[in-house]
Amino acid sequence: MRHLIIYAHPNPHSLNGQFKNALAQYLQGEGHELIVRDLNEINFNPVLSLDDMAGQRRGEVSDDVKQEQEFVAWADCITFIYPIWWTGSPAIMKGYIDRVFSYGFAYRYDQGVQKGLLTGKKAVIINTHGKSHEEYGAIGMDKALALTSDKGIYTYCGFEINRHFFFDRADRVTPETAAEWISQILAMY
Repeated sequence: MRHLIIYAHPNPHSLNGQFKNALAQYLQGEGHELIVRDLNEINFNPVLSLDDMAGQRRGEVSDDVKQEQEFVAWADCITFIYPIWWTGSPAIMKGYIDRVFSYGFAYRYDQGVQKGLLTGKKAVIINTHGKSHEEYGAIGMDKALALTSDKGIYTYCGFEINRHFFFDRADRVTPETAAEWISQILAMY
């Protein structure tokens, strides 16, 4: 199977970085084809510019976006790994979605009806956050996060979501808990 990991965290030694490294090692050990896109490492430009918008309307994208779209098109399963900051993804991940999941590539409208174009692709989303599940549940943030990312982005573009992990209190995680979470992640593959 062809796997693409899209990773967004500036610290390669973070918990998210541990997830990325463990998953990459596991997938390669199992004989899967793998591409890892560390958005900070490649210095991905997250800013959707006026030129980007005009190009999207013409069905044209810049070379950096075209390359990322080729990786997405190649993959059977895409794993997104990023923390939840201020109830959303890091700016670099949001910008990646803004620029790469463009009209005509990730979705389109047929007679006013939206259609996801990335069908047949599986997605796994791995998020960490500082608050507890109980705190997020009490204010409805757990449902809001799943709705805005799962429905508003991934299924909108046609992905079949295999699993969306939310790992809580990630800023206070013990090595034992991190190892347990890594086991949960690897069990998905």
